[in-house]
Amino acid sequence: MSGGEGPEHGGGERVPSRWEEIVAENPAHSSWYVERFRAMVARGQDTVGEARLIDAMVPRGARILDAGCGPGRLGGYLHRAGHSVVGVDVDPVLIAAAEEDHPGPRWLVGDLAELDLPARGVDADFDVIVCAGNVMTFVAPSTRVAVLRNFAAHLASQGRVVIGFGAGREYPFEEFFADVQQAGLAVQVRLSTWDLRPFSDDAEFLVAVLGRA
Repeated sequence: MSGGEGPEHGGGERVPSRWEEIVAENPAHSSWYVERFRAMVARGQDTVGEARLIDAMVPRGARILDAGCGPGRLGGYLHRAGHSVVGVDVDPVLIAAAEEDHPGPRWLVGDLAELDLPARGVDADFDVIVCAGNVMTFVAPSTRVAVLRNFAAHLASQGRVVIGFGAGREYPFEEFFADVQQAGLAVQVRLSTWDLRPFSDDAEFLVAVLGRA
């Protein structure tokens, strides 16, 4: 699952995301990732817990952006639940898998650091933007604030952003909270799991619900 790349400050060159660096070193990584989740589904494992939380936050027919959608496991579930879903990922292999396995949503190859969906004919008024699967730790560190700003720009007036990622991934939670503030967002709810357990200072995972500041 991947986030994207962005312009280097002052240079105009694109900065490869961490995901892209992984794929550059191992071109088979994207296909492995797709097959990993297909195998989990085949074994009957739960792969959509994050999507159930998002579904509970909105009425039927909500507009949802799956940011860093990967092969579409969350966006596909939310589409089947009756929502209007757009999924964006920088990795074309993952988008191709999403199109194959989860027809219905609009799947787009794109860079979260340069996200401009109105330029691609998609309204920027999402009720929820979900960014799960550690996506924020796969974007280039220099683009994190830009990614968060783009999320804010694509929200409906009362829309919310839900981001989840683990500790120990070179993005301390306090640094993330500072980036959220810099991006013009505010933390509304902090959780330590997608099943609503409260956040604590020693939490190994963060699920943050954000709104416009």
